[in-house]
Amino acid sequence: MKVLHVESGRHLYGGAKQVLYIMEGLARRGVTNLLACPPGAHIAAPARACAQVFELPMKGDADLGLALRLKRLIEVERPDLVHLHSRRGADLWGGVAARLAGVPCVLSRRVDNPEARWVVGLKYRLYDHVITISEGIRQVLLSEGLAADKVSCVRSAVDAAPYLRDYDKAGFRASLGLPAGTPLAGMVAQLIPRKGHRYLLAALQNVLPRHPALQVLVFGRGPLEAELRQAIADQGLAGNVRLMGFVDNLPEILGGLDLLVHPADMEGLGVSLLQASAARVPIIASRAGGMPEAVRDGVNGLLIAPGDVTALAAAMNRLLDDAALRTRMGEAGRALVLDEFSVEAMCEGNLAIYRKVLQGRGKT
Repeated sequence: MKVLHVESGRHLYGGAKQVLYIMEGLARRGVTNLLACPPGAHIAAPARACAQVFELPMKGDADLGLALRLKRLIEVERPDLVHLHSRRGADLWGGVAARLAGVPCVLSRRVDNPEARWVVGLKYRLYDHVITISEGIRQVLLSEGLAADKVSCVRSAVDAAPYLRDYDKAGFRASLGLPAGTPLAGMVAQLIPRKGHRYLLAALQNVLPRHPALQVLVFGRGPLEAELRQAIADQGLAGNVRLMGFVDNLPEILGGLDLLVHPADMEGLGVSLLQASAARVPIIASRAGGMPEAVRDGVNGLLIAPGDVTALAAAMNRLLDDAALRTRMGEAGRALVLDEFSVEAMCEGNLAIYRKVLQGRGKT
């Protein structure tokens, strides 16, 4: 089987990492992978170990030429199936290209933001099947009129191995110039509005009076960086909040946190939540999208209503107050990830859908 994967993201964030995991797993199963990505995309270099990489201009939803470029690639390489992994034009124009080339096409949907029923009715005709990374996203699509037999949930996964270590928490704090007992909270997310950084900053007004030594590490980059930096200064939080940028050694440091905060307005599933659980870090997340599938309330973390700053502050205080509770939740989180979110299960799930689609087209 030969599969063309299309990933339009430029950075190796959660979604692109999932694509890499899938291609690696498929290669182990004898599948030939092709990858179309933008020039200079960070996924290109590591992907070359498990796929033939084609760097094509991908300029977003208005890039009609992308359909023609992908169609030419399909006609030359003749894959058995096309798997579209991202938006920014790759979903629409990739579907058009596959349809024009007469090749079966599967779409992965990673976000839970709603679409109009008429959009779903038209756009999703391009795809033989839709794979959602959480049951929450699947339910959104069903509510918008997509037929149940056309959409399946195959949950995102995380390679837990790099996080299955005993972390030197005191050493991590020393590397930051902090005393050994300093409480540490973190947030790992792109710096974009829907991730909810503003809620975290607002909640600190009710957390710092109780935990004045708390340090909050914000990992990630994005268009909100300047705005967040200004908000931290304006709210007098510069002594407690650090913007850490994008780090490539997250597995080495994530378990140094006491808790992870992820107050997103919407989230398909949340790879950083799975990574934190693998590292035995308890989580506070919103009860939205697929997050309740990754964070079980009272088990490996606490769930709050989206945008509820008061509840977020209360949850942070509760976990910061109770080291034994943090330990219990951390252990439960690691067990959950190992049991339900393995890369091997994700790869098998995707491969099963490929086979179903090809069989339906009479190609196997």
